[in-house]
Amino acid sequence: MQADFLDAHERHWDDAERLFAAGRYANADHLYGMAAECGLKRLMVRFGMAVDPAKGSPAAYEDKSHANKIWSRFESYRSGKMEGSGYGLPTPNPFDKWDVSDRYAHQFNFNQAGVQLHQAGAAAICELIKKAQREGLLV
Repeated sequence: MQADFLDAHERHWDDAERLFAAGRYANADHLYGMAAECGLKRLMVRFGMAVDPAKGSPAAYEDKSHANKIWSRFESYRSGKMEGSGYGLPTPNPFDKWDVSDRYAHQFNFNQAGVQLHQAGAAAICELIKKAQREGLLV
């Protein structure tokens, strides 16, 4: 299937918010990371990230990372670009200790406070996506 980072970002964000509201913190946490990753990758494409034309997935191995590592990769595409000047990320990286493999962890390892950090990080990416849409960078 063809990758659609924007649709995936929106879908994961919406589901994460619903799960968070229901107290399903483990799955919400995972989806906040996925939402952030997909949103950043959509912006990275706009800022020059090469993709495999057959799948739409990142062409470079290091761009196939998840939320914890893609945060710094995003900066390598954004920085130095005139259109990327208003798209800086919050620091420190809120996903620094998040890992995609945490989806295998027991749900009791997740709590509201810990997940709220990832929720805030994903929300920041949502705002960048909305800004890019308003400014005509994304359609």
